[in-house]
Amino acid sequence: MEYKNLPDLRGWSALKAVIERGSLSAATAALNVGQPAVTKRLRALEACYGLPLVERVGGRMRLTKAGEKVYLLAVQTLDRQLALRQELQNLARGQSTLRLESTIAIGEHFLPQLLLRFAERFDQYKIENRLVYSRQMQSNLANRVSDLALMERAPDHPDLLVQKWIDDELWLVCGPGHPLANAESVPIDRLGDLTYVLREKGSSPRTDLEESLARAGIGELDVVLEVGSTDTLVEVLLPGQHASFLPRFAVARAVTEGKLHRLHVPGFHILHTLWIARHRDNIDNPAADAFISVIRDVKSPI
Repeated sequence: MEYKNLPDLRGWSALKAVIERGSLSAATAALNVGQPAVTKRLRALEACYGLPLVERVGGRMRLTKAGEKVYLLAVQTLDRQLALRQELQNLARGQSTLRLESTIAIGEHFLPQLLLRFAERFDQYKIENRLVYSRQMQSNLANRVSDLALMERAPDHPDLLVQKWIDDELWLVCGPGHPLANAESVPIDRLGDLTYVLREKGSSPRTDLEESLARAGIGELDVVLEVGSTDTLVEVLLPGQHASFLPRFAVARAVTEGKLHRLHVPGFHILHTLWIARHRDNIDNPAADAFISVIRDVKSPI
């Protein structure tokens, strides 16, 4: 099949810059070209697809419906192009690079020791690591933007292979100043009486919590604050009057040291499994296999 009228990468790059920077002038500065060149690239891209891709709304450039679809493809393709170029550069230098992604919580609590052990045992490999939200991680794996992912929720995609890493759980914890800081447990029917600070909606711990609450017939909790980082959330708990459900691996040390207090909830257990995932087409990857061998040696961050 002959490919005709394919878009130029510079057109995709111009579209990405205009949308992410908000204006033509800001895009020209980011791309280091003149504004006529950016405009020309956008027009050529629109001519290629036969539909308007951007429109000006309130002084900013916005995507049209067609533009949203092209923008998504552009971002994915440009990211993969950059990753491929870097990989080829590393191959030219005799190196092999593993593009690793993990959730923020795993990155905060596991990655430092994992990366150190990996560097000590496999100095022939290089790792490019990024902390990514789970919903983006699955897309990156499926589109081959990353090689390996450490996740808090198993991806549901036919092209991805998943291995169980650690069976963890969510603990109900509070700070030492909380009214229940001296209690051993709290009845399940009293969970609705507490106020909470939780991870943001859509995060793996929050999803696991909401599904468990629904199975137990418990309504929505009184959430006063949502935080995107588990470590930051722990800091919020320390002086406050609120509680939270957090992964055991993220709070076990703080509980042991007395910085946080764990409250048992009889009859209520929230499984929170950690997973290793990669693309089926990337099964023969020595760097990924080497990193997985290091992962298998690490059972707990404490």
